[in-house]
Amino acid sequence: MEAKRKRTRQNDPEGFRARVLDVAAGLFQAQGYHATAIQDIMQAAGASGGALHHHFPTKKSLALAVVQERVAPAVRETWIEPVRLAQSLGKGVANVFASIVAGLETRGKVVGCPLNNLALELSLSDAEFREAISAVFEEWQAALAQRLGDTRGGARLDRARRMEAAQFIVSVYSGAMTMAKSSQTAAPLSGAAAMLSRWLRDRGFAQ
Repeated sequence: MEAKRKRTRQNDPEGFRARVLDVAAGLFQAQGYHATAIQDIMQAAGASGGALHHHFPTKKSLALAVVQERVAPAVRETWIEPVRLAQSLGKGVANVFASIVAGLETRGKVVGCPLNNLALELSLSDAEFREAISAVFEEWQAALAQRLGDTRGGARLDRARRMEAAQFIVSVYSGAMTMAKSSQTAAPLSGAAAMLSRWLRDRGFAQ
């Protein structure tokens, strides 16, 4: 088994690294960063300690890589790109909520937003985690602010005001997801989507 692990690392180091990131991201999402031991990750990834530490010298370095290489791309795939490519901001936001609600109902379990989960657990205790997590939120907010500028209502606002509106959209989603996790139902997200849709429409942001 040890020889097989070494061959895997030598023959496909990027594949090995990607597998460890996938496993760590899943475990951090399911049980939290602090509750996940390096041994848990090694066992789930089928990795030796030496192979794991070759790529990630510390648990913290692994978690920071998860934020940058798994959580940030997930936000881009789930939120930023669908909204950017949608016919309108209103439709884009509505479609994102609908897709997430459908996924939660299919799974029958709400484990929460990976970014929210890590932010709530780690931002207060560590400056590097806080900076990495904030960078993801800032990218998300900036993308929404840019899309707001394409709307009738948003075009009348300066960038600072568009950023405030974008922050509100992110906050509505993040809060609703936290409530959905607490109640183990997608209902808070469905309610938030309806209210947010009216808010966008009333301010000329939906077009």
